[in-house]
Amino acid sequence: MAGRHFLFVPGPTNVPDRVLRAMARPMVDHRSSAFPALTTGLLRDLRPVFGTTAGQPVIFAATGTGGWEVALVNACRPGDRLLAVRNGQFSHLFVDAAQRLGFDVETIDVPWGEGVPADAIEQRLRADGGAAIRAVLVVHNETATGVTSDIGAVRAAIDAAGHPALLFVDGVSSVGSIPFRFDDWRVDAAIAGSQKGLMLPPGLGIVCLSERALGAALEPGGARGFFDLRPMLQANADGYFPYTPALSLLFGLREALDMFAEEGLPNVFARHARLASGVRAAVAEWGLALCAARPELESNTVSAVVVPDGADARRVIDLAFRRYDLSLGGGLGRLAGRVFRIGHLGDVNELMLLGALAGVEMSLADAGIDVTLGSGVAAAQRLWRRSYGATDGAIESAAITAGAS
Repeated sequence: MAGRHFLFVPGPTNVPDRVLRAMARPMVDHRSSAFPALTTGLLRDLRPVFGTTAGQPVIFAATGTGGWEVALVNACRPGDRLLAVRNGQFSHLFVDAAQRLGFDVETIDVPWGEGVPADAIEQRLRADGGAAIRAVLVVHNETATGVTSDIGAVRAAIDAAGHPALLFVDGVSSVGSIPFRFDDWRVDAAIAGSQKGLMLPPGLGIVCLSERALGAALEPGGARGFFDLRPMLQANADGYFPYTPALSLLFGLREALDMFAEEGLPNVFARHARLASGVRAAVAEWGLALCAARPELESNTVSAVVVPDGADARRVIDLAFRRYDLSLGGGLGRLAGRVFRIGHLGDVNELMLLGALAGVEMSLADAGIDVTLGSGVAAAQRLWRRSYGATDGAIESAAITAGAS
């Protein structure tokens, strides 16, 4: 098919041309005296993305799933009791990973579309008089449902219960796109992957660790191999890795972090919020609903759109791909066939997203779902123009004036 493929799944996301060029370079000697400059710069510049000055990032050749294991096997020991909230497919998989690693996981289950219930966490921790629960596991941005939870409220709940539990937060689809406040929320392990907000191909699992988590990782015990933090921390201290790292991805990460610095993280976050608002305006104009139970839960990186009763979201997704070269995210787990997901994170702007919304409209109509072609696109256009203060040709006039000067 002619033209560029439209990739609007919530990960992997579009890789900027700058990042692709940065990765397309010869390999280097990762044991040379010049290599530490790359490593130390990456670890330093990842800190603002996580919202920390004191946290310690580590980079593994892995994905966010590997990041879960990094946190679990280093800061906990097999048999430890963990408390986890299950409110979507990825929180479900976080629980599953912990159980397969030998942890005793107690879950708080809530309907998919709801956020993490801080009050339920506080209640359970208050009942844990012997402080047997080692860590609390939550997902900041549940990619399957398009729900962002209040991690500050989770920290407040742990504090209100007077409980020493560690706080592990999956930030795979939030870090780099939605403000993440590692220090303010006193997170102990924050997990990210390279293929979402960081605008890279899959292949890096990045974990940011608190002093408490690092202290636990240095204690003996537990079955740890590739994901053992001890050799990683020791090598990183000198700017190296304990094994051959994913060099091409590290070069790409360097370029992506430079792009963040140029745009400014507050502007990155504002852009994601603005784009998400346009998508939500389009969905409302189509007469459809989001999976997120309430507006305050709606994600700025992915919108899970519920199709009408009797319709199959899988048909919408297949039509979009086959007819219009548009990739949309599918419904996962219990949401299969009920939702399609529009990813609006990473290297995305308004015009790219308008193309995706136009493709969604055509695919919905082709699937027999009643939408007025152009309605959602127009709703997003109106919102985005207002966000720039563009009324009555104000932008055009400004451009002409600037050109004349």
